Amino acid sequence: MMKKSLLLAAALALPTGHTLAQSHENPFLKPSPLALHYPQFDKIQDTDFAPALDQGMAEQLAEVKVIAENPAAPSFDNTIVALEKSGQVLSRASTVLFSLLGADSNPARQKVQSDYAAKLAAHRDAISLNDKLFARIDSLYQQRDKLGLQPDAVRLIERYRLNFVRAGAQLNAAQKERMKAINAELAGLSAKFTTEVLAEVNDSAVVVDSKAELAGFSDEQIAGAAAAAKARGLPEGKYLIALLNTTGQPPLAQLENRALRERIFKASIARGSRGNAHDTTGIVARTMALRAERAQLLGFATYADFALSDQTAKNKEAVNKLLRQLAPAAVATARREGAEMQKLIDAEQAAKKAPAFKLAAWDWAFYSEKVRAAKFGFDESQLKPYLELNNVLENGVFYAANQLYGLTFKRRTDLPLYHPDIKVYDVFNADGTQLAIFIADMYARPSKRGGAWMNAYVSQSALLGELPVVANHLNIPKPPEGKPTLLTWDEVNTAFHEFGHALHGMFSNVRYPSQAGTAVPRDYVEYPSQVNEMWATWPQVLSHYAKHYQTGEAMPQALLDKVMAGKKFNQGFMTTEYLSASMLDQRWHQIAAGQVPTGEQAMAFEAKVLKEEGYDYEAVWPRYRTPYFSHVMSGYAAGYYGYIWAEVLDADTVEWFKSQGGLKRANGDTFRAKLLSRGGSEDAMEMFGKLVGHEPDIAPLLERRGMVLTNNK
Repeated sequence: MMKKSLLLAAALALPTGHTLAQSHENPFLKPSPLALHYPQFDKIQDTDFAPALDQGMAEQLAEVKVIAENPAAPSFDNTIVALEKSGQVLSRASTVLFSLLGADSNPARQKVQSDYAAKLAAHRDAISLNDKLFARIDSLYQQRDKLGLQPDAVRLIERYRLNFVRAGAQLNAAQKERMKAINAELAGLSAKFTTEVLAEVNDSAVVVDSKAELAGFSDEQIAGAAAAAKARGLPEGKYLIALLNTTGQPPLAQLENRALRERIFKASIARGSRGNAHDTTGIVARTMALRAERAQLLGFATYADFALSDQTAKNKEAVNKLLRQLAPAAVATARREGAEMQKLIDAEQAAKKAPAFKLAAWDWAFYSEKVRAAKFGFDESQLKPYLELNNVLENGVFYAANQLYGLTFKRRTDLPLYHPDIKVYDVFNADGTQLAIFIADMYARPSKRGGAWMNAYVSQSALLGELPVVANHLNIPKPPEGKPTLLTWDEVNTAFHEFGHALHGMFSNVRYPSQAGTAVPRDYVEYPSQVNEMWATWPQVLSHYAKHYQTGEAMPQALLDKVMAGKKFNQGFMTTEYLSASMLDQRWHQIAAGQVPTGEQAMAFEAKVLKEEGYDYEAVWPRYRTPYFSHVMSGYAAGYYGYIWAEVLDADTVEWFKSQGGLKRANGDTFRAKLLSRGGSEDAMEMFGKLVGHEPDIAPLLERRGMVLTNNK
């Protein structure tokens, strides 16, 4: 057997086309010298990714070969710990690459993603389908209770074995070859889908020919639309309204011109299904077919059965029951909300002696704001001057974390940035020790994918001596230079939500990298982040950040009271658009192999599902339609239900916080110790039970959303 040093040297031979000089200068080949190994964004060039990925894969395969062929009997240290330490170069390069593909993509990075999608899939297969390696893991698994290990180590062995089995480690040779082919094709499809969705959302921006059509926009928004048009090379006097990746678009709440609202909405829902170069229906259909086949290979009836067996939900029956239990109440509530708006429309049109019209999807946001104003005495335009971005972040999000956990934040300007819009903060514990570095990336841009998310550039691990570097990403429209960034209420809530994910990553206090931070079941990962939303409207927090951007005056108590009174407003709409997307996800993934619709049938299948499941209310569309449903083409496949599943736990936990006195350090310390710090080192539902002291109860969720169950299908 070759000695490890010789084996590594052989495996690390540089691939053709990469010079030695390139590799020696490549910032990924050794840990970053910056604080907490923060990435060297100023030194990273797009040409660094390919050689780092190549070398990283070669290095990890060499390390794995040493582990798998070790003549010594398997032990926790020489097998599991060794695997945990492997692949550092690959991890650094791939983490930054895929983070930037989401936050600041460009053609060069997209090409690397496309070129390496299948290679990275093959690399993962080479490890997870290694017979000798699996034999060592399985041997440890069989004797795991006799090794004298701590519970987190035993759990790590169990997770490794399960991951290998779910990857196909127990398949026969022919099945493994087919699995490799499926994984390679899926990786390529995922990369192509991401590229096409970003291109299509940019290409679908709506051009407006006159300022008069933008009635309802503020001067700052009009200036922003003019600047966006100029940036696209459009002539003077044109305006551009960019789209977000969701079906609904924020401008619909303000624009008075109904024809323009209709244009924007129809442009939004047509994305990915127009038969153009960016049409993704074929990609989606092929992905679903391959996932179904993959699940069948592993002994599952459908991909949903496969995916859910490793979640807290356990099976599709449990998910279907919850979604179908909530659907009638949600749609009935939405229809009542729509009826209120229709009355308002009829009254307005009659007063103007104008033709009546039926409430349409592009009218919902506009008229719901009018209903809100009539029912609660305020609308978004009254709130926004009190919701300036920096105030929300530093005096709201950070303030709540300070009061609850004792955290303090210090802006730093000495670290390199991947884009000038981002801000970086050191995060300190109450005792002054550094906890993490936090990156705030708040603005939308053409190079950034839609939605909001958190990611870790460095994950905490006692084994590797790492502290976290985590980032939050939102898609807030950037105002013209010198103008304030005034948020909608939804954007405020999103900021608190994503910071809940950030806290989950920053508070991680585990030994092993695989158990760090948000390494929990997909239908549980949203739970802590949704709990953090409660502090957005907690009176002490709200009054601390809701201050007028010009005068600094606090939001009037009367307006604060109206905000609190309106918390259940429009919940029928919001629940219906979410649940309908969740059911689309499930129904796509609950199709058996060989029965998946083709790309040409995709939109007809979507319509059929919405009708069968009771979501054919034309005024409320799914939050994401199939062609731009990025969640289900990535880590949330058969898992988009997880938000509502986790909200059952979240609503229960909010009641626990309230019963314990709310915003108190003792409560924060308990939540941190029992749940946020544990990552995946303990069973998810056991952690929940230890915190609240009982099984999940759906009643607080229903009360929060103002809904009553009408059946129990």
